[in-house]
Amino acid sequence: MLDALSAEARQSSRLRRNRNLHASTDEAVQRLFNAIEPGSYVQPHCHLAADKAETLLMLRGRLGVILFDDAGRITQVHELSAGGCAGVHLQPGLWHSVVALAPGTLFLEVKAGPYVPLTTAERAPWAPMENTADASSYQAMLSALFAAS
Repeated sequence: MLDALSAEARQSSRLRRNRNLHASTDEAVQRLFNAIEPGSYVQPHCHLAADKAETLLMLRGRLGVILFDDAGRITQVHELSAGGCAGVHLQPGLWHSVVALAPGTLFLEVKAGPYVPLTTAERAPWAPMENTADASSYQAMLSALFAAS
């Protein structure tokens, strides 16, 4: 199933795909596999609800996690790998993004449900939206933070 999910991510225009483990988006805990490929742009965002902490656990590949302050300045970067640092816990209200650092990157995401789409206030106003002209160069800048690793 994980191989098929990675193949779907490679074929997706967004270069990522998820597979829910929970039966309904209304469940109290959202558990999902995320497959992401290099070049996929995840707009920096945060989850404002006090119960929306999220945990990312690596299964395959390498993932860069980037944390930002409210003005969009990078405050921390973390490289997660299936054979090394294997996860991160992100508190509510923390601006963050991720970049795939290797083909076939897969992680498990766990956060409180029910599923609620990001609001405008949870999307970083200082970062390009997905599918805009600036998104590709911004994603490349984020990925370059990990070039020496």
